Amino acid sequence: MSCGEPHETDCSEVLDHLYEFLDREMPDSDCTKFETHFEECSPCLEKYGLEQAVKKLVKRCCGHDDVPSDLRAKVMGRIELIRAGEPLPASDVTATATAGDAPATGQDVPATAQE
Repeated sequence: MSCGEPHETDCSEVLDHLYEFLDREMPDSDCTKFETHFEECSPCLEKYGLEQAVKKLVKRCCGHDDVPSDLRAKVMGRIELIRAGEPLPASDVTATATAGDAPATGQDVPATAQE
């Protein structure tokens, strides 16, 4: 995404670090660069506004639960792997969650395991 105009901070850099900006997880100097970019680039400003609205909606609907720090670290690690283009580890988070969420009623368990 780009407006076609040259900027001091490239659109791809802004979009790659948009969530860090939204979460204020970057140095103030970088925040200032991003704010300047949004003033100059309407496509990036539109994307920022959309992501900001989604973040507010999620916070309003789900913002009452604290996220465990180990889960946050795992998610951020996965994001970094994806950004770097590296393959994800074989032990996927969804596979672990699915196995842990199996019903305790004995359904979908082989007959030999139920006996």
